[in-house]
This record gives sequence, structure tokens and C-alpha cells, in this order.
Amino acid sequence: MILLEPHNHIIQTTLAEKVAQPSPLDVQFVDFDGVRFRLTTPDRKAPNAIVLSMNIRCWDELVRYGVDGILQREYGSLLRPEPESGYNVTLDVDLEQAPPAGEERDAFIKSLALLKRNALAAPFERSFETYKQLEAAGSGQGELMALHYRDEEVIYVQASSDRVTVIFSTMFREETDRVFGKVFLQEFVDARRLPTIQAAPQVLYTTREPPLEIRHLQGLNDTEDVGYVTFVLFPRHFARPEVANTTITHIQLFRDYLHYHIKCSKAYMHSRMRFRVSEFQKVLNRAKTESAVVDRKTVSGRSMR
Repeated sequence: MILLEPHNHIIQTTLAEKVAQPSPLDVQFVDFDGVRFRLTTPDRKAPNAIVLSMNIRCWDELVRYGVDGILQREYGSLLRPEPESGYNVTLDVDLEQAPPAGEERDAFIKSLALLKRNALAAPFERSFETYKQLEAAGSGQGELMALHYRDEEVIYVQASSDRVTVIFSTMFREETDRVFGKVFLQEFVDARRLPTIQAAPQVLYTTREPPLEIRHLQGLNDTEDVGYVTFVLFPRHFARPEVANTTITHIQLFRDYLHYHIKCSKAYMHSRMRFRVSEFQKVLNRAKTESAVVDRKTVSGRSMR
């Protein structure tokens, strides 16, 4: 399976080019989940001063879950107090202050390309902190946090005294997508039975009927198009900071990872069907009998046409 990169490739490559050779730019592009970015140089005479802005539809929810503190921690003075018009967050990047060429510069550029990942980490980091408090108390449940990050699709995160539960609601617009998705997600459930990956999070998959953690919510979609995927994260998945960061990075991309591989599976199936049709046509062509051509001649020896 191919794992999607958590950072934005366009941001990474563009900034790497501009650090090496500064020049004016104004680039707008869209990442997964409809997240909009803009890279621009407001003053064409100062190409080293680059502005990076991001717009994400669930920003108001992220603010409630502490995104401002996370971005301040990650970007410090680069974070603009008032974002660019039409965007939720803006970073002012001075390429002259970038580290020298090497690993430090690559890490600096990659941190900027992880802007979306760091913003979406807010509810997960809060749930991990809430887990520690509930564990010390011995019981209880934390707030059910919801991120409406796509149209009709939501991520729910809730901490309890012994685990953190993450629920994805995802839409399957086509019948074939539902079939591929069911097979794909069942593999997640079955694969955990293997001895080599017993430490992986528990995965549950249901269609139409929401999990117990969110069943009390109003307005849930209960049609055949919706599926619910539940990840149960245990302390071993977020006890250490580096493990927690890896868990957050991977689980954020689950929805994109799922639909990406559904599309890849459909493309593979179509290519195999085209190949089989081509092979059948060859067989049929070989089965055609050649009509015998008889050269009939007259008594004088001339050919008759």
C-alpha cells in the first residue's frame, strides 16, 4: 500500500526553488479535503518576503480545540496576527532568514509544508491531554469533538480514562465504491488478528448504523451511502510524544488514503478488463476462417473476374 505524504508537495517544492533563486510568485492551489492555499510575494521588489495562507472549512471548530496555541508553538513569529483576507491563517516567511542549505533548511521548509497537518492536530492533542486527566481521575469521558472537514463527512474524537476513540464518517457516492470500501475496510479488521501487528489500533466498520459514541447526535446520515470507521487508540499509541505525532499524522490521512486506494483499485480493475477484452478479440480473430480464393479461367487461359 502507498502511504500519502502528510506535507503539501507544492509548498515544499516551491519554497525550495525560491530559497535557491528568489523571484516573485502568486500561486493558488487546493489540497485534500478542499483546503485552499496561497503562496505570494506582496512586494515584487522583495521576492524574499513570501506570504503563505491557508483556508480550511472547519477553522472555527479548530479554534475551539486550541489550534492557535499549536500554530504559535510551531511557527512562533512567522504567524501573522491577522490573516490575509479570505484565509484563516497566514505565515510571513522571510527567505533571507532561512537556515543554510542542508538538513536544517529541508526541515524548515517541510515544517511550513505541514501547516495543514499541524492545524488538524488540535483535537487529537487535546484528546491526549484529556486522557491523562481522566486516567488520573480513574473514570469519566471527555468532550466529543467534531470536525466537519468535508461536506457531509465528519471526524469525531473523544477521550476516556483508558482510550481515545476516533470515528470517521465517510460517503460512498457510487455502488462500486461501497463494495471496494467494504472489502478494503474488512482487511483492516482482519489484519489486526495477525501476530505481527497485534499492537495496531482496533478498527471497527459499520454502514448506516452509527457507533454508540455518536448515536445520540441529531442529524446523522443513515443512508446506504455512509460508512463509519472507528479507531480505538490505546495509551501505547500516544504515550510518547514522537509516537503521538506519528499517530496524529497517519490517522488524519485515513479518509484520503481510503478513497485514494479505492480509485486505484477501480483503475486496476478497468485496466485488467481492457486487457481481457483485447485478448478475447485476438482469440476471435484467430477463429475466423479464411475464404478460399479460386482462380477460374476460360478455355483460352484468361482469368475470370
